[in-house]
Amino acid sequence: MHMRTIIRVVFLGGWLLVVAGCKKFLEHPPDNRAKLNSPAKVAQLLGTAYPQANYMAFCESISDNAADKGFGGLTNTNIQPYKFQDVSENQQDSPEFYWNACYAAIAAANQALEACNKAPDPENYRAQKGEALVCRAYAHFMLVTLFSKVYDPATADQDPGIPYVTEPETVVFKNYERKTVAYVYEMIEKDLTEGLPLIDDKSYSVPGYHFTKAAANAFAARFYLFKREYTKVIDHANAVFPGNNVVPSLRPWNTTYLTITYNELFARYAKDTEPANLLLVETSSLWARNYFTVRYGMDATVRSQILTANVTGGTWAFVNQLYTAGTNNYLIPKINEYFVRSSVNADIGYPYVMVPLFTAEEVLFNRAEAKAHLDDVDGAMDDLNLYASTRIRQYNRTNHAVTAQKARNFYRTSDTKAAVIETILDFKRAEFVQEGMRWFDLLRYNRPVVHTTWEGETFTLEPNDLRRVFQIPESARLSGIELNPR
Repeated sequence: MHMRTIIRVVFLGGWLLVVAGCKKFLEHPPDNRAKLNSPAKVAQLLGTAYPQANYMAFCESISDNAADKGFGGLTNTNIQPYKFQDVSENQQDSPEFYWNACYAAIAAANQALEACNKAPDPENYRAQKGEALVCRAYAHFMLVTLFSKVYDPATADQDPGIPYVTEPETVVFKNYERKTVAYVYEMIEKDLTEGLPLIDDKSYSVPGYHFTKAAANAFAARFYLFKREYTKVIDHANAVFPGNNVVPSLRPWNTTYLTITYNELFARYAKDTEPANLLLVETSSLWARNYFTVRYGMDATVRSQILTANVTGGTWAFVNQLYTAGTNNYLIPKINEYFVRSSVNADIGYPYVMVPLFTAEEVLFNRAEAKAHLDDVDGAMDDLNLYASTRIRQYNRTNHAVTAQKARNFYRTSDTKAAVIETILDFKRAEFVQEGMRWFDLLRYNRPVVHTTWEGETFTLEPNDLRRVFQIPESARLSGIELNPR
């Protein structure tokens, strides 16, 4: 039995049912691969310490990037988030599937940490310990972001969090306490600040699939943006761009990407050789085959909102790689499906997609936003202009520079800081359309979302609406975890 099978019986949720009565089984490794008695074996285990599930489907569907096309594929992971209903599906691309994958990753990280701490020569396991701690922090961060109220310093010490698991499980059923969002954030920060200095990029054979120093700092920048500690956002973002040499790390949308075919872009977008991709993870997912043909997605109206006018006055290079797959189905070739064989000799397999968890573009946006919040509006615009130089067709700084006056005029406000923040959010929306990232900004700014249907129904997700928090899986009640109120 592969090591991954061992890990998947020890996390919170319904899969525990399949291993009832197997405590003795858990106490005995199935073969030598499960004996974590060397840094190399711990490193191999840590390959499973990243959530191997995809949040794009339900996050994109619940956001304002989705509209009703009147036709298209119908799946619960698309329909129910669009209508702000709890998702009943528990398979690929569902919130429950993602919940399970996060706790599976946490279980792997905890197993690795136990091996590192118990090793007779722990100094030789420093790099593995660092990766495990950051992996554990990341999975918990994603869980608390999606399944708890967004961090608010005024209420975080009262809002229910998610269980922060720090020990390997040795029993089939174990009760857990949710504690608070503030507690979860404290634990994330503890793991992150302890783990990041231990990471050693030289320990990875393929760095793009692991928390390198750059990827860990990108995660830290996102974490502190949610936590509203903006000076730390800038510090960690700067660590991703030594010497502030930003542009070579950004995707070449207005140069190379303009001339390649859509198949070439599909092949390149989520490759570890693309400098913009700081961390990639292989996820079991059907999103790649569905994201442009589902009923509730980017239609002509949403496309125009996101990809037509912008502060620069120029044209987004994205539209050169915007394709239609039948009436009102719009596709930007990003997330491509491939199959992993079910066994070495099998002719069938399972659909997977490679997901960029952190990119250089997100880090730059986070830095720009932090600068704006710290009233360094000029610094924020400098970052926006670095970005625009790689995204606007036939970019010319004289004509296309983001300026305070342009931003105020575009958003019809006299508040320069507010206009610059709106510019950042709109640039991010264009950059990550169809990747689910828009939802995280809507959460942070507590923005309403209104969805309508061709039948005339209107669904409104107001600020502070309880449905902004995805429901904790019913199966988690086996571990004593209370569901989110509705």
